Amino acid sequence: MRYRIIKKEKIKSDKMKKDIILAGVGGQGILTIAAVIGLAAVDKGLFIKQAEVHGMSQRGGEVISHLRISDKEIFSDIIPKGKADMILSLEPLESLRYLDFLKEEGYIITNTKPFENIPNYPEISKILAEISSRKNSRLVDVEEIAREINSVKSANIVLVGAASLFLDIPLENLENGIKQLFGKKGEEVVNQNIFAFRKGRKEAEKQVG
Repeated sequence: MRYRIIKKEKIKSDKMKKDIILAGVGGQGILTIAAVIGLAAVDKGLFIKQAEVHGMSQRGGEVISHLRISDKEIFSDIIPKGKADMILSLEPLESLRYLDFLKEEGYIITNTKPFENIPNYPEISKILAEISSRKNSRLVDVEEIAREINSVKSANIVLVGAASLFLDIPLENLENGIKQLFGKKGEEVVNQNIFAFRKGRKEAEKQVG
């Protein structure tokens, strides 16, 4: 596990705290999501702590990250069960594994495409139905959106865009996080990822109505 405490200046905004479970399988870019949101939080002047648990990532094993963001100092990097504000997942079955961490009013934002890394993978329609039964669930086919914009590697950033409606971090800070993370790869890569982020947000806005 890795521990981080970043930027300790006083925050002028209203009280802010978000405890987020990030879930997926190796190779999907879960830790990139954590980096973008973390950089955005720092850009906003917030405290963050992150704990990462890697499974057999090279073979599609689980990857989970606990990401805690607050305008107050954070003393633990682990989110207690029943206290998460959000589950953000690139794999639908993985989102179900952590339901006991989620608050009753918490959000689940998940990709709809399965990564069938086990022989007895459950029927996807049943998985999505169970996720949809939660009051605050958002199902987004991030891989299809990424293909539509010819940027298949940006599916994880599409998911960040979908989650952005519920993160309480301004768009400017989130887009700054993307710029900081991808800046060394050049302007074209930065612009692709910002476009993917905005497409994900638009999809979530449609679901809100």
